[in-house]
Amino acid sequence: MDGNLHNSSDLPYFILTGLPGLETYEHWIFLLLGSLYFVSIVGNTLILFIVKEEQSLHQPMYYFLSLLSVNDIGVSLSTLPTVLVTFCFHIRKLNFGLCMAQMFFIHFFSVLESGILLVMSFDRYVAICNPLRYATVLSDARVIRMGISVIIRSFCVVFPLPVLLKRLPFCKANILSHAYCLHPDLIRLPCGDITINSVVGLTVVISTFGLDSALILLSYVLILRSVLAIASKEERLKTLNTCVSHMCAVLIFYVPMVSVSMVVRFARNAPEYVHTLMSLMYLFVPPMLNPLIYSIKTKEIRRRLFRILLRTKF
Repeated sequence: MDGNLHNSSDLPYFILTGLPGLETYEHWIFLLLGSLYFVSIVGNTLILFIVKEEQSLHQPMYYFLSLLSVNDIGVSLSTLPTVLVTFCFHIRKLNFGLCMAQMFFIHFFSVLESGILLVMSFDRYVAICNPLRYATVLSDARVIRMGISVIIRSFCVVFPLPVLLKRLPFCKANILSHAYCLHPDLIRLPCGDITINSVVGLTVVISTFGLDSALILLSYVLILRSVLAIASKEERLKTLNTCVSHMCAVLIFYVPMVSVSMVVRFARNAPEYVHTLMSLMYLFVPPMLNPLIYSIKTKEIRRRLFRILLRTKF
């Protein structure tokens, strides 16, 4: 059966789901999601443009921010096609190959975002705890190596997920819980033994999100210890203020993720649309809010953004 699955054109297709119970509002929901896509893509593109054009932002912190913006654009574009056809055109079928590709990219960008937030926390740690060695420790070459490392890590840990799914037989109604393909959703559908898939999926979560969040927490414990050693209250607040944007980015990434996990485990009797809305929040909120947070909190980005808006207006 596996051989037929791999070699024939009879690969399974999947049925995408909008928001169960809210079908009559799907066009309005798409307008809302479309607005979130617009804000996310335009906002992150502006961040990339401003960092490129503003000489004072050619520093490791903003190189990592640029990588985060590229990643957030990738998150938005990886869900956009199926959300568009599901909510706007009511096309529900998705073939196996496209579903596997979408699942790969959604999880690839999610793991990559976690890695980027980790290297950004390392940047803040060095800047605050060892400022005299900042330029030496975070040289351009090392920043590039760190960026490449988190990209390679993301590819390596996510690549086995679609490969392992492809070996399994699908012999029942392949109805997904969302308007896009996610690994936890897909491994409920095969008829075969999914033990290996479950173990690999759990290993990916622990070795990436679990490890990254623990290291980010450790970096902030060390940062806080260093800040508390500063005598002046004003200097302490000024130093901590350099971390506010990053702390907000960490919270808006990890809090929705933990919330989705909690809802799945402890609110199984909640209406289906609650689970779907929580998942949408996890995928849509960080890419939209990250550029807004950094635009508000970073003086150079804010100043350049005002100039762009004034030129556009007049």
